[in-house]
Amino acid sequence: GPTRKMPLTASAMDFFQLFVPDNVLKNMVIQTNMYAKKYQERFGSDDAWIDVTLTEMKAFLGYMISTSIHHCESVLSIWSSGFYSNKSIALIMTQSRFEKILKYFHIVAFRSSQTTHSLYKIQPFLDSLQNGFDSAFRPSQAQVLHEPLIDEDPVFIATCTERELRKRKKRKFSLWVRQCSSTGFICQIYVHLKEGSGADGLDALKNKPQLHSMVAKSLCQNASGKNYIIFTGPSITSLNLFEEFEKQEIYCCGLLSTRKSDCTGLPPSMLNNSEIPQSRGQYRIRMKGNMSLICWYNKGHFRFLTNAYSPVQQGVIIKRKSGEIPCPLAVEAFAAHLSYICKYDDKYSKYFISHKPNKTWQQVFWFAISIAINNAYILYKMSEAYHVTRYSRAQFGERLVKELLGLEDTSPSH
Repeated sequence: GPTRKMPLTASAMDFFQLFVPDNVLKNMVIQTNMYAKKYQERFGSDDAWIDVTLTEMKAFLGYMISTSIHHCESVLSIWSSGFYSNKSIALIMTQSRFEKILKYFHIVAFRSSQTTHSLYKIQPFLDSLQNGFDSAFRPSQAQVLHEPLIDEDPVFIATCTERELRKRKKRKFSLWVRQCSSTGFICQIYVHLKEGSGADGLDALKNKPQLHSMVAKSLCQNASGKNYIIFTGPSITSLNLFEEFEKQEIYCCGLLSTRKSDCTGLPPSMLNNSEIPQSRGQYRIRMKGNMSLICWYNKGHFRFLTNAYSPVQQGVIIKRKSGEIPCPLAVEAFAAHLSYICKYDDKYSKYFISHKPNKTWQQVFWFAISIAINNAYILYKMSEAYHVTRYSRAQFGERLVKELLGLEDTSPSH
């Protein structure tokens, strides 16, 4: 749970600033102004530009975050006269001023000579966000490694052509997270560029187990020695990775697929489906040290690799129609934690910022901001402040937008 006690009067902004404090916002102001100056020195002066202030930067973020609640096809719709116009917040800043800030917005204005990382324009922000996640929350023992579901804007999906949709889906990065499966709090973010150069780039490792193994190691670099139980999907599950994690006192439970997983070192007899008809709930087990490979049957064969649960401990999967199906405890635990993450995706994925810029670093930035707001809401729900105001996720987002824009109205919207 949370590592610090927030006051009863804590606002949405107070929770958000646990992850994006004023010093980070002030740095955005400095870097944006530096970039604007550099840009104008190179391409000619811009008489309409005035250096951005901290108040304006907060308002700029507020406008962007408002698209996560109202899902307008463009953030500029706020100033339009159409369905997505929002007169109550449009008066804080003119559209032309917003567009100027958007044009020059930067987190790192200059590339240093030592920089080789492709995400150098956003890495300081990601590092700061990670420090905020680490210091504000203590995760439960059970955690999940996965790619979170990021909803595309439903209006865009309904109105765009097939060609636009194909073009839209080609993101140049993959976003992975380590997530507390009891609360949904995202403990760590890992961004991997699809056009990474060198031997460890995504192109070099495409469709190969070492890519997902590398992602898993990066996500768990702060987890060693804490006896965490990590749940993984088929693309990450492998005997070599789990054995390596066990040396670091990280224990695992993963679904195994003969098609997607690295099955090196596993007995072939357990990877082949039995020709003898099996009844639901039957399973076979093979062990090596603490590691168990479980082949469980339920209208099909499901294989699990784990060193976190004893294979002889019994559990049950409860189905609405067929009742209880017996299974090893590892299978029950995997199903329970996976279902929690599905609920998290259903609830929170629709609150990702709708603005989709062309630049990869900006796309990563708005995804990271969306995750920070979701984490802020999770902390708010676990605090005493929630028992005073009881905002829904949408109301919390609206409160945050109003506070960033400096609006005085403090009443919750319904």
